[in-house]
Amino acid sequence: MTDRVLQEAVALTSALTSAGLASGGLASAVLGLYYAVLGILSLYGVHRMALVAGYLATRRAAASRPHRAARPASAPSDACLPVVTVQLPLYNEMYVARRLVDAVCALDWPREKLDIQVLDDSTDETVAIVAAEVERRRRQGYRIRHLHRTVRTGYKAGALAAGAAEAGGELLAVFDADFVPRPDFLRRAVPPFDDPRVGMVQARWDHLNRDYSLLTRVQAIFLDGHFVVEHTARHRTGCFFNFNGTAGIWRRAAIADAGGWSQDTLTEDLDLSYRAQLAGWRFVYLPDLTVPSELPVDVNGFKSQQFRWAKGSIQTARKLLGRILRSALPWKVKLEAAIHLTNNASYPLMVALSVLLFPAMEIRRGGPLTTILLVDLPLFLAATVSVCVFYGVSEAGTGRRGWWRELARLPAVLAVGIGLSVNNACAVVSGLRRRGGEFVRTPKYRIEHRGEDWKRKRYRAGRSLAVVGEGVLALYLLACFLHAAATGMWASLPFLWLFLQGHAVVFLLSVGPTVGRVAGPALQRPAES
Repeated sequence: MTDRVLQEAVALTSALTSAGLASGGLASAVLGLYYAVLGILSLYGVHRMALVAGYLATRRAAASRPHRAARPASAPSDACLPVVTVQLPLYNEMYVARRLVDAVCALDWPREKLDIQVLDDSTDETVAIVAAEVERRRRQGYRIRHLHRTVRTGYKAGALAAGAAEAGGELLAVFDADFVPRPDFLRRAVPPFDDPRVGMVQARWDHLNRDYSLLTRVQAIFLDGHFVVEHTARHRTGCFFNFNGTAGIWRRAAIADAGGWSQDTLTEDLDLSYRAQLAGWRFVYLPDLTVPSELPVDVNGFKSQQFRWAKGSIQTARKLLGRILRSALPWKVKLEAAIHLTNNASYPLMVALSVLLFPAMEIRRGGPLTTILLVDLPLFLAATVSVCVFYGVSEAGTGRRGWWRELARLPAVLAVGIGLSVNNACAVVSGLRRRGGEFVRTPKYRIEHRGEDWKRKRYRAGRSLAVVGEGVLALYLLACFLHAAATGMWASLPFLWLFLQGHAVVFLLSVGPTVGRVAGPALQRPAES
């Protein structure tokens, strides 16, 4: 059955390319669109290389700057330390809530100056687990409160705002449920606030379950690129960068001055970050200070997370980009902010390139090979090789032993990045159409080591309608690949294979069998499409 479908698809592809593209006007339009898309994607590739250049050029100068995450030679006396409120936003986190509370209670900070808020919006057993743990810690002398909301007004942004209204500290540290801060976190992250202009300090994410599977390794490489190269380059070159929703500390006055937490985007952290920096607050990034976290082990949970981030960034661009461009900021800050906030627009372009790649090759079949070598290949390399350089540099920058082994996984990074394009393109379209939306949190299972089972645990991320587009594109590209091979279009095969494997891998992972219980209110709804 599958063979017959593929044969028919190949025949249809051949007929369409022979007849439909014979028209000179249509062929010109297809080629024009193809080169426009490839050209824009190559510009995003050039931007990645610019970030790498900025990161590498500022390494030596950064070594002498203050606010590094080095351990202080002489710690200030406890009497001089500020009160810090630690906010822990939770929603149905029965597997990881206790681990988080334990880690926060182990922070090396005077108990009388550590104000802990468990901001719990849960609707399942998490409520009872947290209540019991908070009571136990309170009896031990900790200043800890369980703030349970029965209605998730404003989702995470609403929970953080409600907690801030009752906070005892001027500094607000935030940790998501899947993070495990080390005891010295506050000792290393609070000193930059000696500068009254500093409004936020962000630490780098590390990963508890990096080696769990190829999927978690790929996610870790994606995040290393963001935290090692992007954040560092933006911070060191004086551009805006953002709080990542967790593993950071805010000055409460900066939040208030920027207008407070807002729920009209799905990335309340990115939104508030730009508003605070527009208001004149300085941000500090500490790449040497890492906080371990748990990566999604389920591809649908990963895609749901990516959907939220992509949609939220576009919503933030809609909300703030005009204000940024009209401001008196230096042009390089405006340009970097514009690229940062609109970067996810590359995903619809990736989908378009997946569709246009074969017709563009078919139109030029029999033409001079020099066109592909002199035009297509450089543009394609600018869009793809830049990814490998970017993540190669970021892995070297982690300082992790054996970082070079990660380079062997760069083909998988490329494939997953392409495969995510349909899911994230849907997010971009949704973000352009409307503000806000439901904050669908990523399921967490307390998976820390290879071999641990998550499939029999509760919570699942639902499949989105994007999986249909992924399947259709995978079949289309397979038909194109077979047709190209059958007709001797050898130059197109590597390009087609790259896109085919990306869409096919993500599609197959997304529709794979789900084993185990999925229970009642813990079930996660599919991401919007």
